[in-house]
Amino acid sequence: MTRADVPALTVQFFNDEHLPTRARHAVTTTLIHAAKEGFPPSVNLAVVSRQGTVMRAWSGHATVVGPPEPTREDTLYDLASLTKVIVTTTLALWLEDQGRWRLSQGAYRWLPDLTRRDITLHQLITHTSGIVAHRPFFHLGSRPVAIRRAVMEEAARATRPGRVLYSDLNFMLLGWAIERCAGEPLDRLFARVVAEPLGLSDTRFRPGARLRARSAATELDGDQRLGPGLVRGEVHDGNAWALGGVAGHAGLFSTASDLAHFAGELLDPRHHRILSRAALTRMTRYHAGRAPDVRGLGWRLEPRGWGRWPEGTFWHTGFTGTSLLISPAADLAVVLLTNAVHPTRDLERQAAFRAEVHRALAKVNS
Repeated sequence: MTRADVPALTVQFFNDEHLPTRARHAVTTTLIHAAKEGFPPSVNLAVVSRQGTVMRAWSGHATVVGPPEPTREDTLYDLASLTKVIVTTTLALWLEDQGRWRLSQGAYRWLPDLTRRDITLHQLITHTSGIVAHRPFFHLGSRPVAIRRAVMEEAARATRPGRVLYSDLNFMLLGWAIERCAGEPLDRLFARVVAEPLGLSDTRFRPGARLRARSAATELDGDQRLGPGLVRGEVHDGNAWALGGVAGHAGLFSTASDLAHFAGELLDPRHHRILSRAALTRMTRYHAGRAPDVRGLGWRLEPRGWGRWPEGTFWHTGFTGTSLLISPAADLAVVLLTNAVHPTRDLERQAAFRAEVHRALAKVNS
């Protein structure tokens, strides 16, 4: 192990031969610059191969509102839309592996209040249902029944099915369908089927007081929540918050170390402990869309603007500043967790930082 420290930044390399010198230098330079600039406020990076962790780094502050609290190796982050792939996609494919449903079936079989009979589970998981991208249902308040009714009404108005239109509503519906099919709440099912078998001890919805104390703050309430105040240890996404913190599209919290374990499982489909090799093959092949939005099942394919990654690489991002990239051909997975919306959002700057980190690590392929 080698170690380098600068103010507010710790970088660790393991198995140095797996990352070429130019990749190590490029990513370290990027992280040093971010630490000096103070953006994102908190950064936690894990790079993984099939042999284990290759790199760990963390920097900055979990909150800059009030007394600043340094980022820790085990700082907890709101994963935002990474919930879609870690929880909902995994469970949807697990149910198919178990013979409980087929993604080709109509979603109405598990959503009796869905009036549309032509929307399939496959369309939900590939974002090809034609349902609108987003609606601020949290303005209805913490009323899950009313929100569900409003989502069903939007689904009834879906148009142009077949084309990719990324939508939180697709995964809200898919999460409810999973609960109906499994006969178990989404958070409990995820804990039992995924988190516990993989040893993801800090990965959960609605973290308790112990985990909240080491969580990275996100945004001042603004347009995502009702009322002023800093969001910390509660889900940032307004619709997930109004649904009680558990939803198919957002709500999961985790650490870089936990997600390193999750990502490592995906690097070798032959030995995945939750999903069959056939399910993982289906998940990561082309299903819909065209560049720059090419879709597998749940995951995106072909990262553009993130450097040259081999064919078969799949990835996803989260609004709060999180991302997860898996490249089996490169034997590399990248877990990047930040609170880039803290205390206010700067989405262009967030995207630029994320791209720079992945371009630096893509040098392993050149």
